[in-house]
Amino acid sequence: MAVGLVALAVFATLEIWKGIFGYAYHSDEQSHIYLAPIIAVWLVWVRRERMRLCHPKRSIVGPGLIVAGWTLAMYGFAAAYDVFVHFGVLLIVVGAFLSVVGMDVVRQFFPALLALAFLMPIPARVRHEISTPLQQYSAEAAQWWLDLFAVPVTRSGNVLAINGQEVAVAEACNGMRMVAALGLVTFAFVFSVPMRNSVRILILALSPLLALIVNIIRLVPTVLMYGYAERPGAAELFHDVSGWAVLLVALGLLWGVLALLRWIEVPIAPYAVAEE
Repeated sequence: MAVGLVALAVFATLEIWKGIFGYAYHSDEQSHIYLAPIIAVWLVWVRRERMRLCHPKRSIVGPGLIVAGWTLAMYGFAAAYDVFVHFGVLLIVVGAFLSVVGMDVVRQFFPALLALAFLMPIPARVRHEISTPLQQYSAEAAQWWLDLFAVPVTRSGNVLAINGQEVAVAEACNGMRMVAALGLVTFAFVFSVPMRNSVRILILALSPLLALIVNIIRLVPTVLMYGYAERPGAAELFHDVSGWAVLLVALGLLWGVLALLRWIEVPIAPYAVAEE
């Protein structure tokens, strides 16, 4: 019944969901949308033993969320606020699910439900406020590293010139894409590894810095590819592949942060297992 109601909720708002995934398809900065359902399923899987504590029962919270979501979506349409429309349809789908399964699922699998918030496209204004300084810092850091290894490069704003080729940082390695994707990966990491909530908050707070580091790691070889690659399209291919590959580097950095916290003897407690 839950699957049926969720399917009906998605069908009723299908055009909006098409638009949401259309953002992900047409913009690299919104590619985290593809990861959100995968992360949500993963977080359910790592907590699968808690299924025995969930007793399906009808809840008035579900219909309440459906009404709230529909109202929010209608207001978003009227006021031309896409973020309200997108969040409204998400509430409708979650409300349809909770109408049948009840609140036990929320208590036991809250991180998985929260991960669905990453399905929301990031508004253009927010993207601009975050990506602009990240691109500047990334360009400055990339120039410093290339100068350190005696690679001839000059910088003008966010544009690096190497071997007669100009590489715009916003084009070569988009900082915003790293922030959104790494934020989601970090969220999955902190709720997959046993640790205190205070440690989770600390690691989540460090995710923008990790995004900057990962972006620089990706940017330096990308700039070299644009400047010296002989085969046409090689730099673009490297740019596309490295955008996902560096997420593995990010996971390695997260494990390194966790190991550092353990080394300096920061208390990291396991999950508190819920009791019947």
